[in-house]
Amino acid sequence: MGKVLKWLYESPPRILVLGFAVIILLGAQLLRLPVASATGEPTRWIDALFTATSATCVTGLVTVDTGTHYSTFGQIVILALIQIGGLGFMTMATLFAFFLKRRISLKERLILQEALNQSSIEGIVRLVRRVAFYALTIEAAGALLFTLRFLFDMSPGRAVYYGIFHAVSFFNNAGFDIMGNFRSLTDYVGDPLVNIVTMLLIILGGLGFVVLSDLTDYRRTRRLSLHSKVVLSMTGFLILFGAVVIFAFEYTNPGTMGPLGLGEKVLAAFTQSVSPRTAGVNTLDMASLRQATQFFIVVLMFIGASPGSTGGGIKTTTFTALLGAVFAMIRGKEDVVLFRHRLAQERVYKALTVTLLSLTLVMIATMILSTTEDHHFLQILFEVTSAFGTVGLTMGLTTQLTLTGKIIIILMMFIGRLGPLTLGYALGPKPGRVLYRHAEGKIIIG
Repeated sequence: MGKVLKWLYESPPRILVLGFAVIILLGAQLLRLPVASATGEPTRWIDALFTATSATCVTGLVTVDTGTHYSTFGQIVILALIQIGGLGFMTMATLFAFFLKRRISLKERLILQEALNQSSIEGIVRLVRRVAFYALTIEAAGALLFTLRFLFDMSPGRAVYYGIFHAVSFFNNAGFDIMGNFRSLTDYVGDPLVNIVTMLLIILGGLGFVVLSDLTDYRRTRRLSLHSKVVLSMTGFLILFGAVVIFAFEYTNPGTMGPLGLGEKVLAAFTQSVSPRTAGVNTLDMASLRQATQFFIVVLMFIGASPGSTGGGIKTTTFTALLGAVFAMIRGKEDVVLFRHRLAQERVYKALTVTLLSLTLVMIATMILSTTEDHHFLQILFEVTSAFGTVGLTMGLTTQLTLTGKIIIILMMFIGRLGPLTLGYALGPKPGRVLYRHAEGKIIIG
């Protein structure tokens, strides 16, 4: 037992993997209780595990409807899992340590470094404080705005509850909703307040806390880090480009944007462009989208949000580094240059590794589900990418998954939240010191 604990404790990635697994199992056990169900009947173990994984990994895919299947207690459990999963269990544990006035050890700082995807432990405790402040402030503002809007549709108590639930869910890019009958925000497709608040919550949650910290300090420092510049520029580009593509493809589709007015179409296009950035909120029926739009959303889901955020995917910075490498190679340059800064070769290698590992995982899971599930290939690819990117959008496949399909999607959500590299570091052997280099060789490329 001592050797096992030592093996776990010597690696921060292993502690992260174990921590998330324990939280998921605990959440699943709570969701299985009769009191967590609206009918008073225990939820099946696989469905409780699926929901707990989806909530902790801030995904939003569900096999049973959150708004009608679970009681208020069950929904609060889901909301707690979303908050813990979005901020990270180590961040939550550190906040408790602050309240207890306990010193944060070096080992805990190393785990926080891994959890928040930072390059060093310098200022890591200060960042945790800011993470908590940003999250609570933004969620509170979103909850207030949602409540004011929902007061027109429901009782004050219910409006407050709905406002808090959806603000926390959307900021953490979870995509869970309690509107009922799997309809998400389709009833508010033309509502400017609901759509704008939803988009702002998703974007702020997906930028990453380092970027939010940079933006907060900008008035004082008058400068942004290279990381923040890359995240902001790529996020803005993907949102605008995504909205244009979705607007063009769905403009005349009678099943989605066709019946809407021009303003509603623009609003719906932007919401559906923001949502695949790992949020999983939809105002249009995903199954009714044209195949070109569905595949385009798959690409957006795969790219995902930004490092150190509540979102998943390969991340905007990874995608930017790959694009930079491609352009550098085409132009015959050796260095990848972004905003007059050269990227270290190790960063480009890491981006390539993350992308290839992610593609491999999505391909394997898609091939397995193509065998176990009797559905169209694009529908399966959409579901797998949504799970890996911790998005939560679905074309209707989630509720029809077989037991094998549910297990595969659970694993994809878990891997997507932690990241394939973190999981690889956790499960793989500790690398030894390299004392030599092999002779250089040449192969023909292209």
